Amino acid sequence: MASRSIDVRVYVSDAMGENAYTVRGAASGSVVAVDPGGAADELADAIEAGGLQLEAILLTHAHFDHVEGVATLVRRTGAPVYLHPADRPLYDRAAEQAAMFGLRVERPPAPAHALEHGQSIERAGVRFEIRHVPGHSPGHVLLYVPDAGIAFVGDVVFAGSIGRTDLPGGDFHELMRSIREHVLSLPDETVLYPGHGPATTVGYERVSNPFLAPQFGGGLA
Repeated sequence: MASRSIDVRVYVSDAMGENAYTVRGAASGSVVAVDPGGAADELADAIEAGGLQLEAILLTHAHFDHVEGVATLVRRTGAPVYLHPADRPLYDRAAEQAAMFGLRVERPPAPAHALEHGQSIERAGVRFEIRHVPGHSPGHVLLYVPDAGIAFVGDVVFAGSIGRTDLPGGDFHELMRSIREHVLSLPDETVLYPGHGPATTVGYERVSNPFLAPQFGGGLA
């Protein structure tokens, strides 16, 4: 999918239905991978077939379904991994997380770079603004691309739903605060690319998402 000269492609894992993305500026010969899950080999094959280089692996958070393909991509491309430090404990226990669901995940290599709130990084011709949005996990981040009007939101918000908070490190009130301050504050036309399910927009979720209906003493989410 192209959006204002930004090319976005999605690769969905079979087991968990997790969305991995590649992102690049239309004129760039390299790409960025976001949250490589179980479809990492398909993603890597597409990069190679396109004659492109994987410049970076950006992780919104470290639940196992979002990082299970990291080891594969690093082995095939040598690309550096970016992760918020607060999710490092989850990242280091990705194999143990998967085992709780009866699945096997290869332990991912150590991250090379830290993502921090307020940081701006440019890779593959795309400028990403990093927003720390805890609640689903302690180190969850949102990757906002203001030049294209898009955001990669991981498991913070979905089309018609929000991220679960019953996993270790989850906090419902913190998640709702993250959504209010860092998702609903984006322009209504911003396209949201979630970790599961179809893309949506800020404006659509603002008026239709049942979890963002009035609450907390009558205030809008």
